[in-house]
This record gives sequence, structure tokens and C-alpha cells, in this order.
Amino acid sequence: MKYKLIIDQNVEEEIIAIVHAPSALTQQIENLVCSISGADGIWGYRDREQRKLEFQEIECITILDRKVIAIDTGGNRFSLKDRLRDLEDILPSYFIRINKSTLANEHRILRFDAAFSGGVDAVFRCGYREYVSRRCFAEIRRRYEGI
Repeated sequence: MKYKLIIDQNVEEEIIAIVHAPSALTQQIENLVCSISGADGIWGYRDREQRKLEFQEIECITILDRKVIAIDTGGNRFSLKDRLRDLEDILPSYFIRINKSTLANEHRILRFDAAFSGGVDAVFRCGYREYVSRRCFAEIRRRYEGI
């Protein structure tokens, strides 16, 4: 493994890690970078409550009733002000798309259940279930076959 640090005050800061496959080390590096940069969570709103949701405590982010909703580990639903496609750019790599309107924290997926219709549902640890599209499921399978 090579390590390279370049200090240049005239360039915007960025961290690039080139790896063969995701591992516990890459996850720790990503968590460290997110926590230092302040990008370790997003603001969620529920009734009169406003709370910072850390990425690790979010089960999934989905669209319900035309609103972007984050579901936390307790099954609580928080409205988000950002669009789903904007969130996709700032979320850590362990958030994966499972259908057109849902991003899931892969660490919080308990299992995948097959439905009678031939579809697949992702079951989260909080009990929430969400449909997984065939295209996204194929991508998830390819992702895990390499491990």
C-alpha cells in the first residue's frame, strides 16, 4: 500500500483513495474524513423537532407522499429539505440505491425477502420494508459477488 501527502495551499483539499475492494479500512477512512469535514449527518425535521441525523443511524432515505423522508434506526420518519439526487452525492459509499426513489444504508439491511410476484424486498433492522427493483438488485448482487 502506498501513501502520499501533498501540502499545497493553492489547491482545494481532496482525499482520493484507490483500492481494489471496499474493506473495514476503507470504511474507517471514509468515516474519519466525514467526521472531520463536518459532513457526518444531515438535518431532519419531524413535527416541531429538528435534529441532526448521523449517517450511521439512517436506515434509508426514500420518497413518500412526494417528500424526501429519512427513516432512522428506531423507525422514526424525518423530512429532509434536500433532493434525493443531491443527497446521493454527499452520502457515504455504504448508501446504495435499491429503487428509483430509495437510498438504503447497506449496513442496516437485515435481509432480502423474495415476494410471490417475483420481486425482492429489503427488510431493515427497524422493521421497515422497501421494494428492490430488478436492475438495482442485479447491481447489488454484482457488488457482493466480488467480495
